[in-house]
Amino acid sequence: MDRPCGVFDETYTQDVAVVRTGAHWGIVVAALILLFLLPQFFPGSLLANINAVFITIISVLGLQIIVGYTGQISLGQAAFMSVGAYTSFMLSVYWHLPFLIALPLSGVSAGLVGIVFGLPSLRIKGFYLAMATLAAQFIIPWLIVNLYPEVTGGTRTMVVPPPTIAGIKFTNQLSMFYVITPVLILSLYLVKNLIRTRVGRAFIAIRDNDLAAEVMGVGVFKYKLMAFFISSFYAGIAGSLWAHWMRCVAVDHFSLLDSIWFLGMIVVGGLGSVSGAVMGTIFIRVLDILVKEIGPWLGEIFPSIAGAATASLGPTIFGLVMMLFLVLEPRGLAHRWERVKAFYRLWPFPY
Repeated sequence: MDRPCGVFDETYTQDVAVVRTGAHWGIVVAALILLFLLPQFFPGSLLANINAVFITIISVLGLQIIVGYTGQISLGQAAFMSVGAYTSFMLSVYWHLPFLIALPLSGVSAGLVGIVFGLPSLRIKGFYLAMATLAAQFIIPWLIVNLYPEVTGGTRTMVVPPPTIAGIKFTNQLSMFYVITPVLILSLYLVKNLIRTRVGRAFIAIRDNDLAAEVMGVGVFKYKLMAFFISSFYAGIAGSLWAHWMRCVAVDHFSLLDSIWFLGMIVVGGLGSVSGAVMGTIFIRVLDILVKEIGPWLGEIFPSIAGAATASLGPTIFGLVMMLFLVLEPRGLAHRWERVKAFYRLWPFPY
């Protein structure tokens, strides 16, 4: 869709390739080089925000699979992140497993929990499924606090050791960037290719019309549970990275508000788009950072509303942005990007 005018596919391999031309390969390689050189140009505080954004993108990619591609509503993504975070903490602290083993196991544990909360999707959908997944946001924290508090720490904040790979400890923002970024790139690659497989096409068929998909032989319940597993797996991976990046884990790190923000990110970015998950996350996170900087400034100008400006400005701006996108650009930032690519493909004959 984004090839310049006059460039055509000659083989099936070219037709299904993600990167199609030499120019595209050059852009990809240059972007990767620039990405890995990025930390050299930013201070530690800004690099911390970049790490947080990258971890969030991984979780939002998982939510995109269940909401954008399968058409199921989930309000428990942050809770599934907490499962991955606590699993990684316990595997690292109590079992002394290496980070590279604890990371995928955290994703698997969150994925299995996601299947449990995805079981109602056999009978219900839409608003009712959203309420069912919302239960995860209350049940999982309660279990963490009350089931085995001597293991999980209950309501206490537990210290998580820094990740160690090949004897190298990653203890600061710069080193953690080089742990988080490869995981993000691999996550993007896998999601992009998953949607092009038979499983991905089944997800899209269920999203478009689950009854028609079932009539055509698609195992709707099986693929719905698979979507919940993959979505929660990504949340667990993000939770594990979050725990090792923060060097601590607490049950209040993963609130219902975070799950709502994640859902807002894919709405702003565009449902059913990998690039939409990335753009929506960056847009909302950057907006959140700017609002936090503006809040104290408004408090200095208007002392009478200092507390209210700091506390309520973020949710107010977030709600306003959501309304504007739903009314003016319901297909999100990804649709705008597609229009730019379409112009590039047709140039110099845009008519």
